[in-house]
Amino acid sequence: MIEIERKFLVKSDDYKSEAASKTRIVQGFLNTDPNRTVRVRIKGDLGFITVKGKSNETGTSRFEWEKEISVEEAESLLKLCEKGILNKTRYEITIGNHVYEVDEFYDDNEGLTVAEIELNDENESFQKPAWLGIEVTGEVKYYNSQISKNPFKNWKD
Repeated sequence: MIEIERKFLVKSDDYKSEAASKTRIVQGFLNTDPNRTVRVRIKGDLGFITVKGKSNETGTSRFEWEKEISVEEAESLLKLCEKGILNKTRYEITIGNHVYEVDEFYDDNEGLTVAEIELNDENESFQKPAWLGIEVTGEVKYYNSQISKNPFKNWKD
């Protein structure tokens, strides 16, 4: 399956009052090779393993395969992950025909909040809420696999 998404920074916490749901997520990476990443995630009371391929030139689309696994399996796999386990809360906000997933990061990534929107087509139009900041689609440093290796606290302005 091909995933098409765009990514933005978030400039205020107004999204929280619009959220239909919020879920705690812990995730790590078994592999962060640029051509393929293998992610393990516990999202609420569910476990997942996900393989993502290399992004296209614009950074908007890439292959993604995901399978639900037990939380116990995910916990075991997290122990094998590369250094840099991510801890975040995901807020889901429906605006128009789309759902924004806003991730508020913790620990070494405290202060970083990123919104993603999945699209059916790279050129599909969508509504941009007032809390949406600058677009960072395709900027590798904002990929979760990279944030786990080079956390936000280490970034220089």
